[in-house]
Amino acid sequence: MEMDLRKEFSAAEAGKKVCRIIQFAVKAGMYLLPWRTPEVMRGAGSSRKLPVAVSRKNLKKPLIVTGRTVSGEGLMAGMLETAESFRLSCVIFDKATPNPTDEEVEAGAAMFRENGCDCIIAFGGGSDIDCAKAIGAKIARPQRSVRQLQGRLKVLRPIPVLFAVPTTAGSGSETTISAVITENETRRKAALTDPVLMPKYVVLDPELTVSLPPQQTAASGMDALCHAVEAYINGTYNTKVERQMAVQTVKLIRANLLKVYADGTDLEARQKLQEAAFCSGRAFTRGGLGYACAMARPLSGLYGVSHGYASAILMPHVLRSYGEAVEKSLAELYDLCEMEEPGTAGNASKSMHEKAEAFIRWIEEMKEKLDIPAYPEMVREEDIDRIAEWTEEEIGFFSPVPVIRDRKQLREFIVSLLPGSAKPEASAEPEASLKPEESAEPEAGPKPEESAEPGEDADKGEEHDH
Repeated sequence: MEMDLRKEFSAAEAGKKVCRIIQFAVKAGMYLLPWRTPEVMRGAGSSRKLPVAVSRKNLKKPLIVTGRTVSGEGLMAGMLETAESFRLSCVIFDKATPNPTDEEVEAGAAMFRENGCDCIIAFGGGSDIDCAKAIGAKIARPQRSVRQLQGRLKVLRPIPVLFAVPTTAGSGSETTISAVITENETRRKAALTDPVLMPKYVVLDPELTVSLPPQQTAASGMDALCHAVEAYINGTYNTKVERQMAVQTVKLIRANLLKVYADGTDLEARQKLQEAAFCSGRAFTRGGLGYACAMARPLSGLYGVSHGYASAILMPHVLRSYGEAVEKSLAELYDLCEMEEPGTAGNASKSMHEKAEAFIRWIEEMKEKLDIPAYPEMVREEDIDRIAEWTEEEIGFFSPVPVIRDRKQLREFIVSLLPGSAKPEASAEPEASLKPEESAEPEAGPKPEESAEPGEDADKGEEHDH
């Protein structure tokens, strides 16, 4: 029995080393990919100007992908009015749901073909944008099912020109190369990931987010925060750009999320949250995500909660469970985001561990103020094995998480978060109960730069439908 356990442990450790070797090979290959950032239009009312850009590209018949809530609220009215004056024949597909399915993607692709559309406008939350991306992938690869397109680099052909108009501020889908789609039959969520899926043009119009209810504003903002933090602590694939974008995201959310939660009509703060989502999307597109986001996907698919809400619940638990493996990175974020409160002893007197713990406590305090639960109370015991399996598959070989966990360790972690279980505490040793291996530490991120002006190419996820 003891010998079997030793063999099992040795095999698991060998598998983790193979993952790290693959990740460093991927890091080298990333320098060959065509990294870019969408062209951006910013400012209140900017969505009404989008048809001008469409017309200038000599495009005449866009398929507008959205959800029924967005179309019912009249958020597209200004854009559609301008489109009519420029003689654009808009076809509206408003069947995207908060967790878009393969069936919705197939229906949208069929509408695109049947109406002879020549481009796509994604108008809505991250789910609507993801649905639009997947529809584009189906147009590029009509012979493949959505399931066959899920995974990395399965499209590899240009999709129709894609314009993205986010009406939330969290997923960052408007500047990522991924689209998360749910398989309707199994409720399993998986991503299509390919550089061709990144939108060409993005409109950040804060007026479109004013009607977001406080809880959705909270979940969206915490979604962007989770993306940025996980991208930063991953480290392996990051360049100076990704580190800057992650730090900028944390700063913007810290300064504006509670403000907008209290007053949703604050357009300046709304605009800054949109910038935060945009920056976080750019950060994790290359930097990658971690176990909080990976585990949030099955929770969202199984229980119908938003991805941002699930990510927010999980984030501090995942960060604390990493122990020493992330202390340096979290301490850097604490310093770079100037989180030391006036009148305290000062950063110089705090240890790296204390700064990292203070950063996690700040996230927990934000959750409490935003009325987000401390633990994932929606999880059913009979789903634990499936959640662990899907989380492990989501991370795969390529996500450069600070600590690699096998399915058994993931199951133990999930169980520890359920009612009546001993809750995970900060670990002083990285080889504690979850046995993380040593990993490369990210460099200290430089101070963030100003974001690009409208129309510039700056080298700078998913919520419920709004």
